[in-house]
Amino acid sequence: MLIEQIYTGCLAQGAYYVESEGECVIIDPLREVNQYIEKATENGAKIKYILETHFHADFVSGHLELSKKTGATIVYGPTAKPDFEALIATDGQILEVGKLKIKVLHTPGHTMESTTYLLFDENGKEYCIFSGDTLFIGDVGRPDLAQKSDLTIHDLAGFLFDSLRNKIMTLPDTLLVYPAHGAGSACGKNMSKETYDTLGNQKMFNYALRANMSREEFIKEVTDGLELVPPPYYFPKNVMMNKTGAKDVDMVKSQVQALSPAAFEAAANETGAIMIDTRPQQTFKNAFVPNSIFIGIKGDFAPWVGTLLTDIEQPILIIADEENREDVITRLSRVGYDNIIGYLDGGVEAWTAAGKETDSIESISALEFAEKFKAAEGKILVKDVRKPTEYSAEHVDDAMNIPLANLSKNMTEFSKTESNYLHCASGYRSMVAASILKSRGFDNVVDVAGGFKAIAETDVPRTDFVCQTKMK
Repeated sequence: MLIEQIYTGCLAQGAYYVESEGECVIIDPLREVNQYIEKATENGAKIKYILETHFHADFVSGHLELSKKTGATIVYGPTAKPDFEALIATDGQILEVGKLKIKVLHTPGHTMESTTYLLFDENGKEYCIFSGDTLFIGDVGRPDLAQKSDLTIHDLAGFLFDSLRNKIMTLPDTLLVYPAHGAGSACGKNMSKETYDTLGNQKMFNYALRANMSREEFIKEVTDGLELVPPPYYFPKNVMMNKTGAKDVDMVKSQVQALSPAAFEAAANETGAIMIDTRPQQTFKNAFVPNSIFIGIKGDFAPWVGTLLTDIEQPILIIADEENREDVITRLSRVGYDNIIGYLDGGVEAWTAAGKETDSIESISALEFAEKFKAAEGKILVKDVRKPTEYSAEHVDDAMNIPLANLSKNMTEFSKTESNYLHCASGYRSMVAASILKSRGFDNVVDVAGGFKAIAETDVPRTDFVCQTKMK
């Protein structure tokens, strides 16, 4: 028996390769499927099943392409209604893979078709579960992502309570839990950085699995605070792409054109494309194509694209270092942003060599910020673009919390006459915010390099969260 977790950090997503006696299954595959085919080929195995735990919202799955290339059967749990041929398994159905058996456990709650797969080893012993978004390490799937449903969030949370108590918590404590996501995913709110654990540990440390928890307490705790962190705009679109089928990722890549500076500029003007600069933030701030926005490849690139670009069909132009260009395209396609027109051939260096203007963003150190803050006796405009939970823990005195995800809804909170000092936790999100504000005509933004982590090392006055009205 071979079980391999194939973890993709930028999406905090875990796919799984399970093999026995020359047969294998792939669970929750990403869109670029050749990696799974190559692994099976190297091992002399045939992919028999592609198991989907649910219709994913946070990435485009590779199930259709993988099935087309290998002939493997796509499997969903009960109530799933895909627009393509698939095995809709019944609750309790057994799938055989070599000497292994996989039992289908219908575990609705995160979504109504959500399914957990229970693996029995060669000796018939319950070995592990592939829990999808039903059970994470330290958390459970949020119940507010179901699409076009008459059920309320509280209804779904109730279903999730039943699924956990009746289907999962009755299993042996020694069982390994392999979830679909880890910390950083928007599919939960309290996920651990660990990517697997035993069920026994989760019963002890996962707040949602407390033995003495009532149904009402569970619903309240699981739904609490979800309104403060709404799911990214692209989630519903990804669900539909996974239900109906997405085009081959190789087709997406083939359409991306290398554009000269003149052609790049013309494309931006003619199509209204968003120009995304993915270079390191400290490089970006010094010189960038005017009106381009920074979303660095080294951060949570795809989730932030999905959060900030509300139209999944939005034309996109890329500015990237050559060694990262293909990775940028791959990551965009993983979350369904397929309308990538092209990239700036030669990068910003080619742009400046062509005699075209660049823009820049003022960035100061935390120490400089502290000096300005004290000199002005705190009477400067400080905008904290972290999440409300981060802000509530500790923040600069009188700073206004405008989370990056809500930036576009709060443009009137920024001044066009006074300097707006922006910070996040470490500098990535504040540079994204500064670039967006620049593109909207705010020329007086100042990024605080190093973010709150660096500010906390100065003597700038800070306070715990006091008044909810400060949150935007």
